[in-house]
Amino acid sequence: MSTAVIIVAAGRGSRAGGDLPKQWQSLAGKSVLEHTVAQFGAMQIVLVIHPEDRVRAAALFPELTLVHGGETRAQSVLNALAALEGSQVDRVLIHDGARPFVSQAVITRVIAALDHHPAAAPALVVSDALWRGEAGLVQGTQDRAGLYRAQTPQGFRFPEILAAHRAHPGGALDDVEVARAAGLDVAIVEGDEENMKLTYPGDFAKGEALLKGRKMDLRVGNGYDVHAFCEGDHLWLCGVKIPHSKGLLGHSDADVGMHALTDAIYGALAEGDIGRHFPPSDPQWKGAASHIFLAHAIALAREKGYQLANCDVTLVCEYPKIGPHALNMAAELARIMGVETSRVSVKATTSERLGFTGREEGIASIATCALVKA
Repeated sequence: MSTAVIIVAAGRGSRAGGDLPKQWQSLAGKSVLEHTVAQFGAMQIVLVIHPEDRVRAAALFPELTLVHGGETRAQSVLNALAALEGSQVDRVLIHDGARPFVSQAVITRVIAALDHHPAAAPALVVSDALWRGEAGLVQGTQDRAGLYRAQTPQGFRFPEILAAHRAHPGGALDDVEVARAAGLDVAIVEGDEENMKLTYPGDFAKGEALLKGRKMDLRVGNGYDVHAFCEGDHLWLCGVKIPHSKGLLGHSDADVGMHALTDAIYGALAEGDIGRHFPPSDPQWKGAASHIFLAHAIALAREKGYQLANCDVTLVCEYPKIGPHALNMAAELARIMGVETSRVSVKATTSERLGFTGREEGIASIATCALVKA
């Protein structure tokens, strides 16, 4: 399934004060929007902007698709959805540009809920007492049972939300209201108190304090794997098929580089190794493509609230020569993990003709990764 993200940032945000719209104001040395965009990593992003902000947006986000907003938020979202029409996108997340603290855990929960529902959104249960007031006086109370505080990103299956927006008469408070008007069931997933929307001047001070108060949770893992050569005419290394006079022997496709990296991620999470999650005694994994293992490991990391800071894979062999394929390997690993290629390193070395790799009996791989709490 392919998922795209629409970040809505075309408003003027006058309640926040300042000389710039709130999404362009500085927060801990970067614009609010830079913080927001960074939370979605290498996902496909459509950024909805005001026409007056195009030069600024193009300079900061040259890799993103920029779409001009409309007179209303709903029209802005529809413009972005229309820009995605005809692509291979199956699902779309719609997020407020002024929510720069959304976590990977919330994003992952929304996406996972779309496996079973046409729409999903994060929310927090209302726990405070609710009053009705007028002229500064309490006029009554409101039952809070069944009430939630809505957050974003709100996730949808793409065809359904596009049709829903095109059919809606306008005036919706958010995309969940549009979806429900079209008869779509919307699943509620757990939100996050830190996923605040910057609205008033005081919110920026809270945001600065939040960023300063966050303690970095860094996890480092390493992996090591070996596979012997066998008869064959090709082998798989870091997701790339390489013609060779031999193959690699293994229960799966024997991708030694991807196996080492997968074990590094599991190790950083204290989740054992591939064998724990995909036992070689289970015949269903015989000949399996190793990207299944790597995708599971990185998904588990995100489920636990971590994102990949970087990883480094070293292949140890005399042949085949890795240099001509290293960039393609890094790109394929990055694609599988949904991260920027700049976070992935693949390189090779020989063992100077010493040991089993020097005798060309097989290939070894060492991998290291760093995970950071999102």
